[in-house]
Amino acid sequence: MSGHAAALYERIRNNPDQTQALFRQALQDPNGAMASICRFGDEQGLPVTPEEVRSHLASLDDEASSRWVVKARGGL
Repeated sequence: MSGHAAALYERIRNNPDQTQALFRQALQDPNGAMASICRFGDEQGLPVTPEEVRSHLASLDDEASSRWVVKARGGL
């Protein structure tokens, strides 16, 4: 698992507006949301692959993240 995925997840999680925007996008276009996450990682100097993001999300053990992933699971 990439250390970048964990750091990127924290940056996204700590920005409620960005979290909501990604969640809405994931509901409509899961693959587009994944592309947005990877693009944001590149912009932040924390490049990640879709596989790294999926792996990190699968490793999380908190209820809020699990609910988010279940709702947006199509492409994530």
